[in-house]
Amino acid sequence: MTPSKPEEHCIIEPLISAISGRWKLLVIYWLAQETCRFNQLQRHLGNITHRTLTRQLSELQEAGFVSRKDFKTIPPHVEYSLTPLGQSLIPLLQAMHDWAQTNAKQIPDPK
Repeated sequence: MTPSKPEEHCIIEPLISAISGRWKLLVIYWLAQETCRFNQLQRHLGNITHRTLTRQLSELQEAGFVSRKDFKTIPPHVEYSLTPLGQSLIPLLQAMHDWAQTNAKQIPDPK
């Protein structure tokens, strides 16, 4: 990130693409707290549809940030957790949290 030589492409672009959207960082946040089942994660997130959460989890799995463990039982028991790559995002989330706390009064409320 040196200003002396411009890069041909932004190196963080793939990361931004992988974690962009309203819900993905929040999913990562909650999975950083604990391994969650689908409905538990949906309760944590509040106003998210079943379809949207399914899509977000699938995209995070494809990106390598989230793992899905199916216990192959009836009724279905599936748990989601962060992979080591997903866990490596925790310091980034912590830095974003600290920044938001410092600048909370300057950030418009999205509601």
